[in-house]
Amino acid sequence: MAEGDNVSSQLTPSYWLTTPHFAACFSSMQDLLNAITTMDMPLDAQRIFHGRGGLHPGCEHLALDAYPPVWVLTSFQPLADDALATVHTALTERLKQLAPEQALNWVFQLRLEGRSDTRLMAGNIPTPLVVTEGGARFGVHVLKGQNHGLFLDIAQGRRWVREHTAANPGRKVLNLFAYTCAFSVVALQGGARQVTNVDMSQGALAIGQQNHQLNGIPSGASFLTHDIFTTWGKITRSGPYDLIILDPPSYQKGSFVATKDYARLMRRLPHLLDAGGHALLCLNAPELGMAFLQDQMQELAPSLTLVERVPNPSAFADSSPDRALKVLVYRAPE
Repeated sequence: MAEGDNVSSQLTPSYWLTTPHFAACFSSMQDLLNAITTMDMPLDAQRIFHGRGGLHPGCEHLALDAYPPVWVLTSFQPLADDALATVHTALTERLKQLAPEQALNWVFQLRLEGRSDTRLMAGNIPTPLVVTEGGARFGVHVLKGQNHGLFLDIAQGRRWVREHTAANPGRKVLNLFAYTCAFSVVALQGGARQVTNVDMSQGALAIGQQNHQLNGIPSGASFLTHDIFTTWGKITRSGPYDLIILDPPSYQKGSFVATKDYARLMRRLPHLLDAGGHALLCLNAPELGMAFLQDQMQELAPSLTLVERVPNPSAFADSSPDRALKVLVYRAPE
């Protein structure tokens, strides 16, 4: 990719400056700037600043992620030119302190009214861009789309899967809504015997296959490009499973709406799980709290017992844990 232009020549399109949402300024970004000036050099992919958690008044629209060697700033409100220039200066100065020999590479994405605009603000994006997390390697893309190939908020869920399969080697895993198959990679690294990955997106599963290759995993994983709700026969015939991972989108028009479709998954769990098997239920929907999952599980899969809620990474601290990502572990009876 060509080298990025000077930050001053990459400023916001004119519609950003005329939208009624335009309000961001330096004073509302102080907590973000403080996070930049005090951050350590990130080695793994991780969140640096989480304004969305509500703990930084005035910064609720901002998030800064590291996909080394690239930083990605996301805003859900337009940012003024001087605000972007201030972020650029803060990143430049901190990088001089942490790694003076390294060039600054950073990307800005505006998400507004269901659309996004992404721009390279400085430096270069390696092609391919491969990041690490807990010893695993994953391919990511930061210049297109709103999902970059690796959801950073569920890092502890991946850690749980790796540790669980390491403590219980030789297990069979079902990974539903597999996306780019990060759960599959860590499960096989932990010691799973077989992982069945199911997702509607052929492109996402293709990246998932590449992720297995990046980690030197030549076998043990299968990839099914199917609508889960029309594939139960095939899924059931390949069972039962020792671990089932459910990580659906909270709302994806035409394919999954959590408020009505999560229940269709829950009622299948007792029949798909082996005795003593576990289910990892994930939900990232601020409007749906813990009770949404717990009450429906009690009704639809009462034989399964809640074991724990996997904590979110500390970088994703939230003023309301009920609004934050929910990752729940359930266990089937022996």
